[in-house]
Amino acid sequence: MSWGTELWDQFDNLEKHTQSGIDVLEKYIKFVKERTEIELSYAKQLRNLSKKYQPKKNSKEEEEYRYTSTRAFLATLNEMNDYAGQHEVISENMTSLITAELTRYVQELKQERKSHFHDGRKAQQHIETCWKQLEASKRRFERDCKEADRAQQYFEKMDADINVTKADVEKARQQAQLRHQMAEDSKAEYSSTLQKFNSEQHEHYYTHIPNIFQKIQEMEERRIVRIGESMKTFAEVDRQVIPIIGKCLDEITKAAESVDHKNDSQMVIEAFKSGFEPPGDVDFEDFTQPMKRTVSESSLSNSRGDGKSEPKFGSKSKGKLWPFIKKNKGAGPEDFSNLPPEQRRKKLQQKVDELNRDIQKEMDSRDALTKMKDVYIKNPQMGDAASVDLRLAELGQNIDKLRLEVQKFEGWLAEVEGRLPARLEQPRRQSGVYEAQNASGVNSCAQDRESSPDGSYTEEQSQETEMKVPATDFDDEFDDEEPLPTIGTCKALYTFEGQNEGTISVAEGEMLYVIEEDKGDGWTRIRRNEDEEGYVPTSYVEVYLDKNAKDVHKPLQKISE
Repeated sequence: MSWGTELWDQFDNLEKHTQSGIDVLEKYIKFVKERTEIELSYAKQLRNLSKKYQPKKNSKEEEEYRYTSTRAFLATLNEMNDYAGQHEVISENMTSLITAELTRYVQELKQERKSHFHDGRKAQQHIETCWKQLEASKRRFERDCKEADRAQQYFEKMDADINVTKADVEKARQQAQLRHQMAEDSKAEYSSTLQKFNSEQHEHYYTHIPNIFQKIQEMEERRIVRIGESMKTFAEVDRQVIPIIGKCLDEITKAAESVDHKNDSQMVIEAFKSGFEPPGDVDFEDFTQPMKRTVSESSLSNSRGDGKSEPKFGSKSKGKLWPFIKKNKGAGPEDFSNLPPEQRRKKLQQKVDELNRDIQKEMDSRDALTKMKDVYIKNPQMGDAASVDLRLAELGQNIDKLRLEVQKFEGWLAEVEGRLPARLEQPRRQSGVYEAQNASGVNSCAQDRESSPDGSYTEEQSQETEMKVPATDFDDEFDDEEPLPTIGTCKALYTFEGQNEGTISVAEGEMLYVIEEDKGDGWTRIRRNEDEEGYVPTSYVEVYLDKNAKDVHKPLQKISE
């Protein structure tokens, strides 16, 4: 099967066919190029999608990603980013292995095709020239034969005419002989030209054209093979990334399987648990007997009496429970004493861990500088050993400061852990979403109560009447009550800024009345005068209890240290 023998007379059709093949190849190149653009666009959209739903750094949203469900979602986003990368790989490989290669091949193919058809046209022109030469020789031979016949007939006519002179007859004879000779020469030339043409024609149709058409056939077959290989590469490029895409999908599945609803529920407990006990039962108050009426501050519902409220003795002494305390919008104290015990312990532990990491970094830097100094001492040409002394001194000072900070926070941490129940002393995950709350109302549910050894509360039978003024709506406003009796005095060891509602600010060295002991939550209720009372951290004051001190107007006695 050869185009040279089977299609020897289809030069023009072969030219059109090969051009059509090149057009198909260019169309395929354009198709692959558009596919690569789609892959890049898809990868870009996937990356933007993954980035859009990534948690913002140092935001409250990022803190939610400690749960298994949100971590699984974050893993999905990361895997989708890798998934997008594989589509970029597809685009890059198709561009380099198919688009670039085929574009270069098309240029070479066009040059080769042009060369082959140029040779074909040249051979065609040559055979046409030979044919024209043969036709010219043939016409010349035909003309000379006719001229010889006319000359012979003229000679015979002259020879038969008796009126013609002998000279004219001789002249006609010679002319006839000349024409016969010219005809013979033309015949010989025509014969030679014919033989040459037949030889050229045979060589043209059996040698030149078959060779040229064979080269065109081979060129076309290489084009067909090349486009087939490119289509195979097109599939292989996709197939090569399938294992990696499969791993991405496997990781997404693995992340989904790691979701643990029980663990997340436990983490919510650890994140928001305050460490306080729920308020106790509300005692029955019998209004049928003429006795002092007392109302427990742990009650969450009030009823309006006669519409008259008692005079308020302190805007910060309202009996509020922890769930209803307003958030602290300002900066809290350094020891996190404004937080409930459990949350305070977590914050302190987090601070201790952070300081220890800082110490380790500083120590690593000091060790590196020490080694550098040893190298400088052994090889002075590499540097001056004294140049690092100043930095070493700075690192030493930093380490000492950080260690002092660690000791301070560890002291507070030990203080908190010493008051927490045993079950709270286990390491817990740090919660970063707890809203800072004050501790003013935690003791309000236990006013006029004394703590029993088993942690329960009993009502203290007091001689003083406490009246509760009901409110019309259930909100942050609780009822005022008569002043509690003093049970001792205290001295402020440190200055405390009572920024939260229910707390009271004290200055270092200030003497105040104690009206309620620490119930195990780290807060002591004190009074400055009839109009100012509230809670302060127990660790900030030194308490002197006096069981006989019941008079709220008793002058404050200075207690020497």
